[in-house]
Amino acid sequence: MTDDAYLFLLDDASAPLGVAPAAVGDLPSLETPAVRAWLTAQGSTVTSPHLRLLPPEERAAVPDGAERLPLRLSDEELNLVRHRTAPESHARVEEELLTYRDCADGRDGLIGRALAAGVPPHRIVELTGVDPATVTAAAGR
Repeated sequence: MTDDAYLFLLDDASAPLGVAPAAVGDLPSLETPAVRAWLTAQGSTVTSPHLRLLPPEERAAVPDGAERLPLRLSDEELNLVRHRTAPESHARVEEELLTYRDCADGRDGLIGRALAAGVPPHRIVELTGVDPATVTAAAGR
C-alpha cells in the first residue's frame, strides 16, 4: 500500500466522499508545482467544490475514471485528512485522543524532572495515575 493520499475530482460535488482540501486547512502539499500543474490541466483550483482528498487506506473509494493524483502528505496533514473523513462519532473521540496525546507529550521528561526534584515515586503515581513501572522506567532515563 502506498503512503500517498489521493487528490481527486468528483463529477458530483454533493457526493459525501473524501474531504475538501479547504476543510483540512492550508496544506503546503497543494502548493507544489506538480499539484498546480495537475489542477491547471484539469481546469480546476484548490477551492473547487469537486476537489477532494482521501487517505491512502481509502484509495479504493476513489471512483473509477475520476481524475486523481497521489499526494504525499506529512504525518500531521495525513492525520487531519483522516480526522476530517471520519464519521462524526469517531471524530469526537479522535479529538479527545489528540488532546490526550498533546497532554501526555513529554510525560517521561516531566516524571524525570519530578524525580530529580525529589518527589517520591509513589507520590508521582498518585498525582499522575501512571503505572509505577512507568515511573521506574522514567527514572532510568
